[in-house]
Amino acid sequence: MNYSNPTQLQAAILDWAGTVVDFGSFAPTQIFVEEARGPMGMGKWDHIRTLCDQPQVAECYRQVFGRTPTDDDVTAIYERFMPLQIEKIVEHSALIPGALDTIANLRQQGIKIGSCFGYPKQVMDKVVELAATHGYIADHVVATDEVPNGRPWPAQALVNVIALGIDDVAACVKIDDAVPGILEGRRAGMWTVALICSGNALGLDYEGYRALSSDNLACERKRIHAMFEGSRPHYMIDTITDLPEMIADINKRLANAEMPQTS
Repeated sequence: MNYSNPTQLQAAILDWAGTVVDFGSFAPTQIFVEEARGPMGMGKWDHIRTLCDQPQVAECYRQVFGRTPTDDDVTAIYERFMPLQIEKIVEHSALIPGALDTIANLRQQGIKIGSCFGYPKQVMDKVVELAATHGYIADHVVATDEVPNGRPWPAQALVNVIALGIDDVAACVKIDDAVPGILEGRRAGMWTVALICSGNALGLDYEGYRALSSDNLACERKRIHAMFEGSRPHYMIDTITDLPEMIADINKRLANAEMPQTS
């Protein structure tokens, strides 16, 4: 048997908040202060650990408890965090405008829909349940506690590849609104698409995004493009509604024997 490059995409691995649901990615941040947006996209225990390692947060903790946060402290915060997180998910479960039509477009092209997020399964189950009431059901879902390491490691994306029966990682595209999710896709050997305006980076709801002046939007795009630059996404677009054009371009590049790992 000889190896041959894939010639078209077989799967899209979608993030959740800021990508398909919850324009602005508010549910993961509402329990904490605004600093929570910094390490967005990581598994939630790692997210909390990273927050606690920030000097200003560690110092506030030391002033109250006489020490900086240990891993046991992080676990205790995490366990308190989960029930509150489920409450916020219910408040921010609406689909991003145009998401269903875009996903239907992908399915019509024979593209399977995988998904992963930084939530553990107990929270992810609620996200999936709520999304189904709005008409969105992914072909496969992987929670962060179902793999040894969550994002930015590639495990969740690769579990989707296996579960969906995809024969080559280069036939997959990872779509995400956070840097760890783009790194996940890159490390998994996939094409990657960063979402600039619908997620954590811009941090506005749909109405706030639509209300931005063209000059302000251009400034925000420039800022967010710079933020993503180091993770090397293959594409950067505003929202998931812009995805079909990128899918068409990736298919052209695959047909020309171009691979994501060399781009």
